[in-house]
Amino acid sequence: MKELETKLTQLRSLLAAQHLDAIYLKRQDNFAWLTCGGKNWVGIGEMGNCGLLVTHDATHAITNVIESARMRDEEHLEAMGFTIHAGTWHDNGFEAATINRLVPNKTVGYDWANGSNANVANHIKQLRLSFTEEEVIRYKEIGYLASLAIEETAMSIRPGDTEYETVGRLSEILHAQGMDFASAMCASDERICDYRHPVPTMKKIRERVQLGGNMRRQGLVVCLTRYVNFVPVDRSLMAQYRANVEIDLAYMTNTIVGKSYQHALLAGQAAYEKLGYREEFDKHHQGGPIGYNPREYRVDFSHDILVVENQGFCWNPSITGTKSEDTILVTSKGFEFISRPVIYPTIEVTYDGKNYTRADILQK
Repeated sequence: MKELETKLTQLRSLLAAQHLDAIYLKRQDNFAWLTCGGKNWVGIGEMGNCGLLVTHDATHAITNVIESARMRDEEHLEAMGFTIHAGTWHDNGFEAATINRLVPNKTVGYDWANGSNANVANHIKQLRLSFTEEEVIRYKEIGYLASLAIEETAMSIRPGDTEYETVGRLSEILHAQGMDFASAMCASDERICDYRHPVPTMKKIRERVQLGGNMRRQGLVVCLTRYVNFVPVDRSLMAQYRANVEIDLAYMTNTIVGKSYQHALLAGQAAYEKLGYREEFDKHHQGGPIGYNPREYRVDFSHDILVVENQGFCWNPSITGTKSEDTILVTSKGFEFISRPVIYPTIEVTYDGKNYTRADILQK
């Protein structure tokens, strides 16, 4: 498998650069990345139930007897070249003992803070940021399905539904496509203005809804937000929404391979000020790179990191009462939308002399 070979080559280059004998990956995001979309988790959490040990000349999977059969049969680890080592569920020392047996008295890097051992989490993150060709293909499909799921759910909402009912319908659509979500946001009426991170409640919907989230399949995450109105959208709200989309486009068009995250951040901040919303910049983070996490970084002025080829981004500029949020893929040719209006009404917004098609507010 070309994708796996590429990633193993990257890891072995990292071994040499960091003077390590092995790297052990157990975080869910890193397991999904290395196995090209696999799943090592049962419950929701950062760490999975199977770790991957990569040396200069071998690959191993370390787990317990509960997980080993599924790792072999459904995650296809043996077919991918991993030797599976399984301990009993009550042998709490099996993992460490197995690593020590496979790389005795050697230096191992871990993808989490593990005592005095080398922590290579940030190095692995940098490898994850630039998608392979195979990941790009998967990401585009996930983007389409995530967009469709959010929009189908939004179009099904009726006044009197609760926010929880709305997210429940979204969950049903996602799971039918082999997807889940890392987060789901739903706000109605006054909650849209009150909270930047509106987790759903039992509140009944009356006039207006904001629905969004971070949808995930095969480890890859796509994020978007859509709006529904059950009353006419007045001129003030529409003008604000269009301004919000224009700010979003300032971020997107200034996310350029080889330039820093801060280049885009400064362009977005300038757009807030130009359009008369300077104070709104400080009220919520602006988003950033996305991939195997909802945001690999929440970009701020300390992130002097360069954009790389085939990198996912999701900026999420907001003005009290509106937000513009879609996922893009950045390449040396520019950017393309990963999430986009599929069945939703659209608007045309011009930025820097170019027209862009974006999701409109759905009026029902």
